[in-house]
Amino acid sequence: MRRYLPLCLLFLVVSTFLFSQTQSPPPRKGMRETLTAESRRAGAFIDVNAPGYTESAFDIEKLVKDVLISSGTNTCVTPNVTNVKITPNHAVGNANRSWGYFHKGTTNFPFKDGIILSTGFAKNAGNTGIAATLEDINGGGTDTDLAQAIGVPSNNLKDAVLLEFDFVPTTSQIKFNYLLASEEYTLTFPCNFADAFAILLKPTTGGPYVNMAVLPGGAGPVSITNIHPAIPGGCPAVNEMYFGGFNNANIETNFNGRTIPLTAVANVTAGQEYHFKMVVADYTDFRYDTAVFLEGGSFNIGVELLDPSGAQLPSDINVCDNVPQVITASVSDPNLLYKWYHNGVAVPNANTNTITATQPGTYTIEVSVPGNPCPGTASIEIHGGTTPQANNATLLLCTTPDITTFDLSTIKPSISTTPGAVFKFYEDQDDAIAQNNDYIQNILNYNGNDGQILYVVVSNGIFCSKIVELTLLKETTPTAKVKSSRIKICPGESVTLTAEGGDTYQWTNFPGTGNTQTATLYQTTIFTVYAVGAKGCRSLNPATIRVEVTPEITSPLADVEMCRDDRVTLDAGAGTNYKYLWSTGAKTQKIDVDQWGIYTVEIDNGICKKVFSANVMGAAKPYVIGLNYESIKKTLTVTAENPPMNNLPSTLEYSIDNGITWQSSNVFTNLLDNTNYTIMVRRVGTHCVGTLDFFTLQINNIITPNEDGINDVLDLTALTGFNNFTGSIHDRYGVEIFKFSKETPIWNGTVGGKRLPSATYWYKFNFEYPKSKAQMDWSGWIMLKNRE
Repeated sequence: MRRYLPLCLLFLVVSTFLFSQTQSPPPRKGMRETLTAESRRAGAFIDVNAPGYTESAFDIEKLVKDVLISSGTNTCVTPNVTNVKITPNHAVGNANRSWGYFHKGTTNFPFKDGIILSTGFAKNAGNTGIAATLEDINGGGTDTDLAQAIGVPSNNLKDAVLLEFDFVPTTSQIKFNYLLASEEYTLTFPCNFADAFAILLKPTTGGPYVNMAVLPGGAGPVSITNIHPAIPGGCPAVNEMYFGGFNNANIETNFNGRTIPLTAVANVTAGQEYHFKMVVADYTDFRYDTAVFLEGGSFNIGVELLDPSGAQLPSDINVCDNVPQVITASVSDPNLLYKWYHNGVAVPNANTNTITATQPGTYTIEVSVPGNPCPGTASIEIHGGTTPQANNATLLLCTTPDITTFDLSTIKPSISTTPGAVFKFYEDQDDAIAQNNDYIQNILNYNGNDGQILYVVVSNGIFCSKIVELTLLKETTPTAKVKSSRIKICPGESVTLTAEGGDTYQWTNFPGTGNTQTATLYQTTIFTVYAVGAKGCRSLNPATIRVEVTPEITSPLADVEMCRDDRVTLDAGAGTNYKYLWSTGAKTQKIDVDQWGIYTVEIDNGICKKVFSANVMGAAKPYVIGLNYESIKKTLTVTAENPPMNNLPSTLEYSIDNGITWQSSNVFTNLLDNTNYTIMVRRVGTHCVGTLDFFTLQINNIITPNEDGINDVLDLTALTGFNNFTGSIHDRYGVEIFKFSKETPIWNGTVGGKRLPSATYWYKFNFEYPKSKAQMDWSGWIMLKNRE
């Protein structure tokens, strides 16, 4: 009911009310308001008793039970609420009734819906009304209880509307929400016209009323004169903090102003019946109306569930990791009965007003008054979740000309390994705590700073979360360099490697992180090193260097033996880029020497030098120590002695053609009879030669001792000049029948002067060459023919 006074009347009204506020203000004349386009606009104001809402057709008892108290969800409201009545008792069908149902419609009115009690016509509070005049008279009169509560004479109250009922609470405290709206918030009227509201409560067994509609801190009753801002030319502000504002787009009613939402609270005894009386009335005259709006569902005569601080819990809460939740019923009375349920199943031994919830589910308490079949109930649903594992982390960005921003997604596995964890990165800690939408949107390319700390909310995607810190580090990616003291060396030599470009280094070939390394090499090696910055950034590519180890200088030069007056060739061997310098001054690969001694050669391949030596040592000549000639086979077997010299290994070779040809075998065949041979034996590879002359004596194999001067005897007289000459004749049975000596070198086919029978006999003899001491062994057979 937005109404505006003509300007001439405005001055008249202002002058009329400039009197002492201790006196009753004079009555006001009726004035008609001018309707505005805003007041006619559908949806601009709340809906009151508007068609389309089922509740607009409820009678007052149903409004109390199903709207004000429980919205029809409590089946035990009827036993607990009785004797509901409204005064004036306007019927539901009365369009001008002083009570009814309101709904916020499309506005931002602080209450969704509820009951309105008006000193005028309830419909004129919102879109339904037409606000025709200032003088809506609802037919109500005064109320002595209200007059006493606000401290005014009862005959000063007009158009009073009363809502009353009896109820039995199942809690120790009752409360509901309301606000007061009035046309008195015009000109200086708030200074004088105390339109007021009271919520009066008393036990039905008797006793005085207690006014629940009072301001906090003993600030007085709820009335127009006790809640208003400073009035220009009228009066100072009174309890202005409870004033909601003059009529504008935020007030949403046809009244000129209203209070903020207020809460009425009173302590009661559970199970005791009380009488409830709510009354609002005009002060002095009927002309400017006032209404109270009671929030639907806010009147609580049952049980509430509280947290440990005493704050009321919502209908459901989120709990992570099964953290125990202490839930307490709002009523605590040893005369009441308590029973807790978890998901509809009674909890054993839970018979107090407090329970500790340790798992998700719906927890319900029933509070009963002994003998009352309708317990007070309250429920809360606990939604459970698991907080992901999470820990602080550091993300290092190694910048390059192409890489300048952080990819925050790469750090997620380091922060949390919990499957399905959801990450949000915040720059501001307060935003992270609030978990608002001011998080970093593009985490793939975040332009962060070195040393910056981000706050990461790691959640299970619903409501369980943990905040950890992510420290950003930024460093320019280093470039690695490496150098070597030498790049070509000889086997076994050492080089010093020096790396550059980093604070520390990662060597592929070495342990340690220093910038220098020393290596002794025997083969060509490639060395690799990464440069690492102070914060850990590693060069994109390693620095490499190749140290070439030249092939080892080798030489076949070895110690040799040489007989006196002999000559040997010393060979240093061939190789790439070899240059030679002998101890003799020669610069050739080979030299010939004829003197015993140690000879050295330095070989230089352009990178390395190496010295080799050879000991040319004196050698003793080998010599023949035995000859075995088989005259029949024409085979000679030579036995020679190879004197050891300087512990050097050596083998012998043999020749019987004066050194033209040599052979490794000591057996010669196909020798000619009665021929002089010079037997030669030498050390292989030297000119140390031993010689011995040998004559292949041809012995006649038949003797005929008939004294004809031809083949009469076997004569070995020529051998008696050799040392140790001995010999013998044997028959075919091996019986010695004759013995040769220097004195008896001739056998004539007899033994003891007697002729031996004709037969084949075997002979053998041996002697020693006097100079060489070579032993000569000779054997064969002979045919003896004696005449009978």
